[in-house]
Amino acid sequence: MQKAFFEVLEVNPKHKEVGGDKLKLGGLGRVTAENPKNETSKPKRRKKKNLFEVAQFLPNWGIGYHMAKSHWANVSYEITKINLYKDGRHGKAWGIAHKDGLPIADAPKKISGVHKRCWKYIPSLAISIEGKESSPKPTETAAKTEVQAA
Repeated sequence: MQKAFFEVLEVNPKHKEVGGDKLKLGGLGRVTAENPKNETSKPKRRKKKNLFEVAQFLPNWGIGYHMAKSHWANVSYEITKINLYKDGRHGKAWGIAHKDGLPIADAPKKISGVHKRCWKYIPSLAISIEGKESSPKPTETAAKTEVQAA
């Protein structure tokens, strides 16, 4: 594999000559480019998202879904209301705090730190809550089977 190698030596602003393997250009200093892509550089980190950047991909801007800061353990907010500013990445949000999947308070409160870049969507809580709501209660199914048997 050949590497591209360019070298500019002995630059004189009055001369613009090409001779042999030396390239003389006016106004330029010594330039070498062996590997334009630096292989030793670290991979770029993905930018973390604020609450609104996470919510924009959820249906109805995340209302009814659970979100939490990435460093929180077993704590989340169920989003109840969002006021967006025009750019769609800033605003205010309200929600009901949850701990271990159970609501801490009945009334929603304003969520602090919504612009900090550490928010994540909690899919397990949304799925478990939807599953509980969609599945019929055992007493209802027992009553239906008794009515059908009679």
